[in-house]
Amino acid sequence: MQTQYSTLVDLLRYRSHEQAEQIAYRFLQDGETEKTAITYQELDRQARAIAVKLKTLNPISPTAVIIYPYEAGLEFIAAFFGCLYGDVIAVPCHPPMNRHAYYDLQLRLASSQAKVILTHKSLLSKLQSQLTSPDIHWLVTDDLSLDIASNWTQPNINSDTIAFLQYTSGSTGQPKGVMITHDCIMHNQQMLKQAFGHNETSVGVGWLPLFHDMGLIGNVIQALYVGRPSIFMSPVAFIQKPIRWLQAISQYKATTSGAPNFAFDLLCRHVKSEQRSRLDLSSWDVAFSGAEPIRVETMDRFYEFFSPCGFRREAFYPCYGMAEATLLISGGQKNELPVIKYVNEAAIEENKVITSNLEKKGYRVMVSCGQAWLDEKIIIVDPHTLIPVKENQIGEIWVSGLGLGKGYWNEPEKTANTFHAYTKDTREGPFLRTGDLGFLQNKELFITGRLNDVLVFWGFNHYPQHIEETVENSHPAFRKNCNAAFSVEVEGEDRLVIVQEVERTYRQSIVIDDLIESVRWAVFDKHFVDIYAFILIKTGSIPKTSSGKIQRHLCKTKFLDGSLDTVGEWYSPPNNATDMTSILKRYFNPKTHLKRYLKLARGKIRRLFL
Repeated sequence: MQTQYSTLVDLLRYRSHEQAEQIAYRFLQDGETEKTAITYQELDRQARAIAVKLKTLNPISPTAVIIYPYEAGLEFIAAFFGCLYGDVIAVPCHPPMNRHAYYDLQLRLASSQAKVILTHKSLLSKLQSQLTSPDIHWLVTDDLSLDIASNWTQPNINSDTIAFLQYTSGSTGQPKGVMITHDCIMHNQQMLKQAFGHNETSVGVGWLPLFHDMGLIGNVIQALYVGRPSIFMSPVAFIQKPIRWLQAISQYKATTSGAPNFAFDLLCRHVKSEQRSRLDLSSWDVAFSGAEPIRVETMDRFYEFFSPCGFRREAFYPCYGMAEATLLISGGQKNELPVIKYVNEAAIEENKVITSNLEKKGYRVMVSCGQAWLDEKIIIVDPHTLIPVKENQIGEIWVSGLGLGKGYWNEPEKTANTFHAYTKDTREGPFLRTGDLGFLQNKELFITGRLNDVLVFWGFNHYPQHIEETVENSHPAFRKNCNAAFSVEVEGEDRLVIVQEVERTYRQSIVIDDLIESVRWAVFDKHFVDIYAFILIKTGSIPKTSSGKIQRHLCKTKFLDGSLDTVGEWYSPPNNATDMTSILKRYFNPKTHLKRYLKLARGKIRRLFL
């Protein structure tokens, strides 16, 4: 256990003395070749030098933004610890790649009140030309002399000191900076170590962005906490060639590595059989999956394809966490199969839970995100009455425990509403309101959706991710995990809008009028909802957070202001009746079905002669 260290500074100082020459982190510059590595002693020295330089800048605020290219992973880590060594609150940010990213960075600068930016020389001129914040001090760390490290003095910090601001993903609104103290980190690190079964022989491999909680806390800091090596590559290197992730796991005999669900799905689609034959995944015993809905079909497909490489199904480790909780909230049991339930779909829409251990028609398969660890407590609460729900009911997930963040930076009202919740009947608390909906069964946590994302049509609740899954499975041209379902008000009535990315290979051949009826019918048949608008957009243009979550609210904003990268669109005819009776007549009228099938047939014939 590392509980004798109250801060990350104490922990890294210990490693630099006791494991001075051991490699702390390796970085694969192109995702395949190890060009840089850093020992604990070297990291400590770099952190001390950066801390000394920060003190000479005399910033007005106690915060500093750190922005590095994806390819400068070790420089990012040194800058992060340099802030901690200098008693400066770090504000990790992703390198801006487009106009929206610069806007987001500008918001974080204003929100955090940072007057210092630590960066790499390759980014400096671009950042200086794009950011309008006045009085910014710039610190380029890759040219910094390490001789000044000897001038460092131990900062006056303790377990209650804020180490960094961890900004929320922004999937449901404006990103907010969560205050993470050293105590929050240490407690969550012990939880991660216990849940993942880590020890000094564990080896981690990752490509997740280092500014994101899964990459920073789950990979970088956990490696330091356990005293194990960790190997990184740029997320760009992974996206360009997904096999690189598995090649690194195979080469370094990694035991722990993970990502959101979409990454496992990507590997299934892009790795070839001949590439697979050169992989050895037998060492991989914690393949954690989180940050977005975990799909059984993805796990099945991944296991079926990669089991010849030694991958075990028991290695899958579904988990659940969020920025407000520092990172981990719940996780499964290592080396045990994920817990799966079949849940009645009609009951879900009424916030009730009827489960089966066997697959049945009308039941949706769901994966447990595990159980609470250490001192944490999870309860399910009615978000409106603030009273815990009865067993087998869906409600908002509330969490208590020592590892939670301390609130939002300079947001006292939002902090009170989110971090200081009490049950109305017994006044139990304080709890963190996660904003996620779910249920508990035998202490296993199942996530059903986001509170703010729930759609209501004709008095029925609908989870957008369920509708999105139906749409993406209705045609091979639709990219997986790249669509958004939301509602807009049309003449005083909420109507359903679907925005869907198209696979690049179908861009020139797909005709939206040929497939809209099959999509509409699939959605109506499965969810009892009629589509108002169906928008096809370019590959890679759906708004997502840094962790790959769909930003439905931003997508809705872009739909309303007409700024989506549209390649095709369909709207329900203006004279179509939208009341329930008329919709039922339309879908259950034999003439309608005849027209539907004739139209689909004509579309198929037309494509034969294209």
